[in-house]
Amino acid sequence: MARLYPVERYRNIGIIAHIDAGKTTTTERILFYTGVSHKVGEVHEGNTIMDWMEQERERGITITSAATTCFWIRTRDKGDKAKEYRINIIDTPGHIDFTAEVQRSLRVLDGAVVVFDGVAGVEPQSETVWRQADKFGVPRVCFVNKIDRTGASFEKALNSIWTKLTPNAVAVQIPIGEEDAFSGLIDLLTMKSYSFEGDFGHDIVEKEIPAELMESAKTWRGKMIERIAAEDETLLAQFVEGKEISEEDLRKVLRKAVLRGVLVPVFFGSSLKNKGVQLVLDGVIDYLPSPTDLPPVDGIDPKTGNTITRSPLDSEPYSSLAFKIASDPYVGTLTFFRVYSGTLEKGSYVLNATTGETERISRIFRIHANDREEVDALYAGDIAATVGLKSTSTGHTLCDPQAPILLEQISFPEPVISIRIEPKTKADQEKLGLALKRLSEEDPTFKVKSDLETGDTLMAGMGELHLEILVDRMKREFGVEANVGRPQVAYKETIKKPADAEGKYIRQSGGRGQYGHVVLHVEPRERGQGFEFVNKIRGGAIPQEFIPPIEKGVKEALDKGVLAGYPVVDVQATLNDGSYHDVDSSEFAFKVAASMALQEAARRGGLVLLEPIMTLEVLIPPDFLGDVIGDISSKRGQIEQSEDRGTMKVIDAKVPLSEMFGYSTSLRSLTEGRGTFTMEFEKYEEVPANIAQEIIEGRRR
Repeated sequence: MARLYPVERYRNIGIIAHIDAGKTTTTERILFYTGVSHKVGEVHEGNTIMDWMEQERERGITITSAATTCFWIRTRDKGDKAKEYRINIIDTPGHIDFTAEVQRSLRVLDGAVVVFDGVAGVEPQSETVWRQADKFGVPRVCFVNKIDRTGASFEKALNSIWTKLTPNAVAVQIPIGEEDAFSGLIDLLTMKSYSFEGDFGHDIVEKEIPAELMESAKTWRGKMIERIAAEDETLLAQFVEGKEISEEDLRKVLRKAVLRGVLVPVFFGSSLKNKGVQLVLDGVIDYLPSPTDLPPVDGIDPKTGNTITRSPLDSEPYSSLAFKIASDPYVGTLTFFRVYSGTLEKGSYVLNATTGETERISRIFRIHANDREEVDALYAGDIAATVGLKSTSTGHTLCDPQAPILLEQISFPEPVISIRIEPKTKADQEKLGLALKRLSEEDPTFKVKSDLETGDTLMAGMGELHLEILVDRMKREFGVEANVGRPQVAYKETIKKPADAEGKYIRQSGGRGQYGHVVLHVEPRERGQGFEFVNKIRGGAIPQEFIPPIEKGVKEALDKGVLAGYPVVDVQATLNDGSYHDVDSSEFAFKVAASMALQEAARRGGLVLLEPIMTLEVLIPPDFLGDVIGDISSKRGQIEQSEDRGTMKVIDAKVPLSEMFGYSTSLRSLTEGRGTFTMEFEKYEEVPANIAQEIIEGRRR
């Protein structure tokens, strides 16, 4: 089976944004205009294609990133089938609790469309996804949506992008009218106006720019040309000399600048009113990269540890990255992956370079949200899914067994909140185990652990909504009835100063005894740096085979916690000395001795509790400002600023997560139901001594 589309005509894009900016509505329009769907799905009617989970349709939000494939011919090439492009789209969630979905999607995408609300402009989660896109070096275009809403202002939205995200955003269009009067767009490259007519804005009508808008269009075009020309010496010379620059040259230089990450084109429109989405699709093709526009992907040769690269060519050895695992009620576990190089045929064997195991690819699917199309082969640049992989999870590399490569893994944030869960009946017990296993395979930010003291099962995640949805999915998808405890904060412990201690484990009981002796030095590391073990044993004071058990004993003691049973983090433990016995020493004895030494050293190191601090943004009518600020302050919150956004007030604050449970209810009652808020994890900070004491005593009870 031959490749149908050359890799230069692929676009692998994600649609990312703050919650409620209109991502899913925009994606639904894209699917409609590209012919994937023949009916427009609406979020408010609960019939969207991309939000196919029941929970997504009920709540009107995206929870899992959905992948789909569609095809597009640019508006100016309409009818020329030879210029058709294949676009693989991943629609990602906007809610901060599902940030892992955005992160893993960005890792495998080549470009992104960032959607903004024309009234609110840049919101907190827009900043988070923008920074994530920066981290992965993803070129992007902006789409300012909802220009038809009351309070919308394209200039204000543009200003918020310039001030909060990047000064390199450049408007390539301006809207004709705003709010109720929004009727079309002026393209600053072609200097033509466009209106969207017929059913669902299918017919794009090109006209001359209305006389009353000509002056404004020329001003904005001048700004655009100045920004683009600054990126190319030839264009700059033409610009300085006052010469006319051709549309083709402007597009060419703008494309190069977007690929380098130095310019970001901004489009405007209203997805709900079917205006502007087709021109954003043109922009995706004009400015976002194909796999061949990007540098080859780097990886490690698992045998030698050397860096090797793979280019997006069918002739190269096969390599791909699994970026998502999903349970499908009909075919079992689906593994989504992105092909970086080579070809893959169904029935072939691949190596999981992360685990070292071989997997058979029995069936390959192209995914259209929750529909599947079976195919025989995949090529460089494709995004698809397969079923029945035994040992592959998120972030694993699949490759040609003859040419192994290990691609960079995806890193995920640690959970900040947990709840206790117990099955209602004996029958639910088994189902619960299966459901927890399946869901934690799917979601890398969802962790399950047992509380050793109480025997309870703890579910940990990124926020209350995250855990609420998971419990709901257990009930619906796995038929598990369970009792759920109150949410608890994922506290951590750390030390304040360096300390030394020794641990001796000696047991004599007829026959062979036990002997382990360890001298440890611990010191604090910077926040977020994690644990490091250093072995400084010289001259055989402890034989080499006992070093791994010592490290294991240290790690187990850290996980159990010392002060109040919370994990100890950001510590370096150095093994300086010790002794052994020819007959009595064992791995077990050294493990116990290491654990004892670590606990003692940590106590001497001045243990403190750490708590998650959240960034909070509250949007309220001005009348309630005093009450809401007072309420945040009473929750140990620090107000950073308050500003106006349209007719509303916005408060930015930092608040401990432990004080924020049930905040949506208290905010509603304070603001007569008119306030909204978003909250995301920022960092861990030390808990004040008086509160730490309460937490420790609470744990000990």
